[in-house]
Amino acid sequence: MVLADDQALVRAGFRALLDSCDDIEVVAEAGDGAEAVALVRRHRPDVVLMDIRMPGLDGLAATARLTADESLAGVRIVILSTFDLDEYVFEALRSGASGFLVKDTEPVELLHAVRVVAEGDALLSPGVTRRLVEEFAQRAKEPVARERLGALTEREREVVALAGTGLSNDEIAAKLFLSPATAKTHVSRAMIKLGARDRAQLVVFAYESGLVRPGWR
Repeated sequence: MVLADDQALVRAGFRALLDSCDDIEVVAEAGDGAEAVALVRRHRPDVVLMDIRMPGLDGLAATARLTADESLAGVRIVILSTFDLDEYVFEALRSGASGFLVKDTEPVELLHAVRVVAEGDALLSPGVTRRLVEEFAQRAKEPVARERLGALTEREREVVALAGTGLSNDEIAAKLFLSPATAKTHVSRAMIKLGARDRAQLVVFAYESGLVRPGWR
């Protein structure tokens, strides 16, 4: 994985924690967004921990560049922020970031997040990510998003709506009386039809389209 943060001490702390795990390896560190983009293109890591506020090219712009590069489709980006409601993070999620963590996250939660994202899922457990999406969903252009609903079947709309409330595939399956495998298939098909990079973008779409409203549970 690659660490991107303009504070060397912060990077050192994250690296010490991550390198202590047998299944996680930090291959490079970046002090700004431009360096992060270059290092990710060179090393093609599974996961990038990307700080928002960095000099020059910030983490938001760097995330946008990386997620727009089709050759880096397998790279997952987790946004780091000092604050748990940063207006830029919503834009990063829309751009394809796979999750969001505050810097004072407990070590065990950070390690769990890295592993979850590395496996191809998104960091969308109930908490800051859902609150953040709810907070800024009203900025979305709902009519544009609703036009894309026509590509989904009725069942796929139901699944996307439930994913938008933060439910896992197993929880969606239980809610709709489906097998977990069937629920996963519906989620995957919806993501393909909507061009969603991962589950994080599926959640954002659920809010943008009006399938889920802020405050719904």
